[in-house]
Amino acid sequence: MAGQTASLLAPSFVPAFRPGPSASTKKRPSNSFGESREVTTTAGSRSRSRLHAVTSDPPSSPSLPNLEDIATPFIGEKTSLNEGIASFYDESSGLWEAQWGEHMHHGYYPNGADRSDHAQAQVDMIDESLAWAGIDSSTTIRKMVDVGCGIGGSSRHIARRFGCVSEGITLSPVQVGRATALSREALRDDNDDLQSQLHYQVADALRQPFEDNSFDLVWSMESGEHMPDKGKFVNELTRVCAPGGRVLIVTWCHRNLEEGESSLPKSEQFLLDRICDAYYLPKWCSVDDYETLFKQNGLQNVKTNDWSDEVKPFWKAVVSVALTVNGILGLLKAGPQTVRGGLVMPLMQKGLRDGTIKFNLITGTKK
Repeated sequence: MAGQTASLLAPSFVPAFRPGPSASTKKRPSNSFGESREVTTTAGSRSRSRLHAVTSDPPSSPSLPNLEDIATPFIGEKTSLNEGIASFYDESSGLWEAQWGEHMHHGYYPNGADRSDHAQAQVDMIDESLAWAGIDSSTTIRKMVDVGCGIGGSSRHIARRFGCVSEGITLSPVQVGRATALSREALRDDNDDLQSQLHYQVADALRQPFEDNSFDLVWSMESGEHMPDKGKFVNELTRVCAPGGRVLIVTWCHRNLEEGESSLPKSEQFLLDRICDAYYLPKWCSVDDYETLFKQNGLQNVKTNDWSDEVKPFWKAVVSVALTVNGILGLLKAGPQTVRGGLVMPLMQKGLRDGTIKFNLITGTKK
C-alpha cells in the first residue's frame, strides 16, 4: 500500500489526441503505480490493441470497437489537463442539464433496482451520501464547499436543507455562470437570504482560494476522478475543513488490487485508458488508496463504501436517452468532445459490470 500511495503524488495528464496522416505514439496515463506506456496510434494497430484489451472475445470478433476515435480528429489540442476539463464541461454541461437537470452525477438505485424517477434518484444520491456519512438534521453545517460543483445542484440542495453558506468551485466558466443563474432563479422565491449565501467561482481544487479550517462540510461529488494528484487533492480538502468538520468524497475508482497484484492487468488498464481519453481523466486510484491518504492526512473515523450496484441502472438510462433521436442530435449539436464522451459510455457500463470500475464513497472527520 505504501508504494501505491507514493505513486499517487505524481501528476499525470491525458492529452486529447489528433491523429495525423502518419503513425505516431502517445503516452498512456499511468496507473496507480506510476507506470506509463506509449501506444502506437496508427488506425489499424491502435484498433487491434484496444479491441484485444477490452474484450475476452477473439480479436476477429470484437465486442467493443473504439468508436470514440470517430470524434477525435475534430477535437482541438489541449495544453493542460485543466484546459481539457474546462473545455469538456463548457461544451457538454448544457446538454446534460437539458436531458438530466441540475445534478451532474449518478442517481441512487437501492440494491441496483430500476426506477423511472431519475431526477429524484440524483437527489437521493446526495441525501443518501450525507446519511451514510452520518450527516442528518441534527448536524450543524454553517459553511460548506462543493469541490467540482458543476452547475451547483448539490450545493443548492444542501444549502436548502441546512441553511448554510456554500462555496462552489469548478474549472468551467460556463458552469460558474449557469450555477449562479440557477441559484438566483431557484431561490428567489424560496429564500432571498439564502440566495446571497451561494457563491461560485472558477478555481483549481488542488489550489483552493480558501483559508485553512473554513468549512464544516467539504463535499466532492464525482470530481475526484479528475484530480491528477490524489495526495494533494486530499491534503487540500483536509486543509480547508474546519476542526470537527467532515470530508466526503463520492467518486469513480478502479477496483482494489488483489493479493499478489502490483497493477491492473493490461485488459483492465486499456479500458480505463479509453475512458481517460474521452473524459480528461488522469490516472485512477482505488478506494484503498484513498483510505490511506485520508489517514495520512490525519482524518479520523475514516470509512468507505462501494455503491457500484446502486449506480448501474443510471448508466443504462443515460445510454438509452443518448440513443434517442433527440439524444443523438443533442450530442452532435454540443460538439465533438461531447460526442466522444457519449461513445465511451458503454465502456463505463462494461467496467462497472466486470468490476474494474467501482463507485466509492470515502469520508472522515478532522480532529
